Amino acid sequence: MAQRIYVAGHRGMVGSAIVRRLQRLGGVEIVTATHAELDLTNQAAVQAFFAAQRIDAVYLAAAKVGGIHANNTYPAEFIFENLMIEANVINAAHTAGVQKLLFLGSSCIYPKHAAQPMTESALLTGVLEPTNEPYAIAKIAGIKLCESYNRQYGRDYRSVMPTNLYGPHDNFHPDNSHVIPALLRRFHEAVQRGDGEVVIWGSGTPMREFLHVDDMAAASVHVMNLDADTYCAQTQPMLSHINVGTGVDCTIRELAETVARVTGFCGRLVFDASKPDGTPRKLMDVSRLAALGWRASISLEDGLRDAYGWFVKNQERYRG
Repeated sequence: MAQRIYVAGHRGMVGSAIVRRLQRLGGVEIVTATHAELDLTNQAAVQAFFAAQRIDAVYLAAAKVGGIHANNTYPAEFIFENLMIEANVINAAHTAGVQKLLFLGSSCIYPKHAAQPMTESALLTGVLEPTNEPYAIAKIAGIKLCESYNRQYGRDYRSVMPTNLYGPHDNFHPDNSHVIPALLRRFHEAVQRGDGEVVIWGSGTPMREFLHVDDMAAASVHVMNLDADTYCAQTQPMLSHINVGTGVDCTIRELAETVARVTGFCGRLVFDASKPDGTPRKLMDVSRLAALGWRASISLEDGLRDAYGWFVKNQERYRG
């Protein structure tokens, strides 16, 4: 009988990539539920869902996500909804006897001024970036939920912390999106209008690392499928999360120049330093993941071309 795998958040960017990866590999039965079918912030509904399904493993990719503007504008929703989702799913999985679960977090769990590149051991060693602290606190809680169920009940609940992700099914909303979809849309619309310049938030100097979501999905499945001895040899019971990234970063200016090239924009780039930069630098130390046998394979420019192609084909959903 095929293993039944529940992918929470299967319509999102990360969840849909995990579904594609699992379908490509085959040999499993994928279980999904839309938000209309299952509200993950509703504890009773989540418990009933797990009780009714025979689930063998869980990929917890569901989350409320957004860029600096969204995190600053809706901090209460970001901390509350993410805490509820992870607490409900992790507890329901345990109650239903699910032994394997993979929780997907974020690189924002690390202190604002963490030494670069950021190692897993930097967790809880300093003050977080204020603009996304509520979201980061929720993701840290998710890691600790997994570790607590492992320690108390012997579960095999693992956590992966991706760097900045992008790709098909990203959020291209003009106000609430992350930097790459925001730039891809802004540059695309500038080309369509024939604008001579594009304004980019911030000074352009912060350093960021970006990972294509298909690489993230591949890494997630790789980590989930590692045997317990191999996984435990590279982690600790109370420091069990694994960074996922490319190990290479670039400035926001360099990113904008690459996006201009991908979208065919030939005008001037203007940086608005009055807007927030966020964390000065965010680069992941991915040596733990490399020791577990996985490295990213999609270059930034190739990945941007793929993401841009998807946006152009699906831009009608982002009108207005």
